[in-house]
Amino acid sequence: MKKILFYFCILFLTMNTVQASSVNPVPGNIKLPDKYTPEYLDSLAKEYKKVSNEEIIYVALDMMKGTTADFSRNAILGYNKTQSPIRISFKNLSEINESYESFDAVGWKKKGKLYIYINPKHESAPPAALAALLSHEALHQDEYNSLSEETYAWTMEAAVWTEMVKRYPESNDLESPLVARENVLKQLFEKGNYTNKYIKKTVYSNPGYKNLPLTSPGYNAQ
Repeated sequence: MKKILFYFCILFLTMNTVQASSVNPVPGNIKLPDKYTPEYLDSLAKEYKKVSNEEIIYVALDMMKGTTADFSRNAILGYNKTQSPIRISFKNLSEINESYESFDAVGWKKKGKLYIYINPKHESAPPAALAALLSHEALHQDEYNSLSEETYAWTMEAAVWTEMVKRYPESNDLESPLVARENVLKQLFEKGNYTNKYIKKTVYSNPGYKNLPLTSPGYNAQ
């Protein structure tokens, strides 16, 4: 009996070690706000482990709380068309489709489940910038897309980044390619007096969207 109990104790400890080690920590070059203590990060892991194995994604989701990105955060947690959490990971996007190689991220639906795949070049991006990117991708919840949907998603991303920079000004790291992207969107957003005026023009002229229809379910031309 003692041997059996000892075996199960070892098995339990081993399983916990595997689970703990399966979470990828925040990259060392990222300086987080003081609130993100090891204890707080552990609490986030318990809340978001169903979504991702990336600690930096946990921080990004936490930063989305109480912001314009709340709708997208709730969608990621399961309040979406599939009623299941959206899984988020860093992935070589060319493995999905060669034409996606240079994309920053893609929203994907497979066998009734939703995924957000982020280009690995953004693994060391500030979490506030990842929060803005996720606010965009979480809006894509079905197999359909359109110019109107992309316009809404890009505008959401710009609005969230504008808010994030005010909350976390240290996130405006100009060496990050994702921050560079976000600042372009922010400039278009501000130029249009915080409307989609110039973002819409950019989306409609994007060669990657040339085959998209004008509208898709839930997104009408505006």
